[in-house]
Amino acid sequence: MKKINWSDLFIPVVIGGIIVHGLFKGVNVFEIFIEGAVDGMKVVYKITPTMIIIVLSVSMLKASGGLDLLSFFFEPGLNLVHIPKEVVPLMLMRPISGSGALTVFKEIISTYHPDTYIGRVASVMQGSTETTFYTIAMYYSVTKGKKTRHTLVSASAGDVTGFVFSALTVVLLMS
Repeated sequence: MKKINWSDLFIPVVIGGIIVHGLFKGVNVFEIFIEGAVDGMKVVYKITPTMIIIVLSVSMLKASGGLDLLSFFFEPGLNLVHIPKEVVPLMLMRPISGSGALTVFKEIISTYHPDTYIGRVASVMQGSTETTFYTIAMYYSVTKGKKTRHTLVSASAGDVTGFVFSALTVVLLMS
């Protein structure tokens, strides 16, 4: 007899609970579902151009060697906070593109291995930072917001803090 994995049942139980609750309240669950799906498609339609521009820009930066040039430029300052130059492409890519950052991360791990200092810093950075510009672009394109100035500054400060403390955490806890 197969053992029941209760975590596999979580999502179906939640969905079933929502449907039962909606029926209990007298809501036309199917109609509401269709309206939500239509709204979701409208969001996809609105954000697709932004996503295309972000992916294209990241691909061009990587293919042109711009990431390598930026790594060289930022290396002296990053040495002060123990950030290896090998993770600079990840730092530059992470706020822009999650999939681009994951590709850079995989390259770092395959080159330097996960148990090295570089691999550990890259792992902590990958797990503790956000795709800030992507998130801001998606949010403001859907809400039609125009004043992103404070959002960009605050989010960028959060990214820098995440990068610095990723390296410092590895230094303090794993060295």
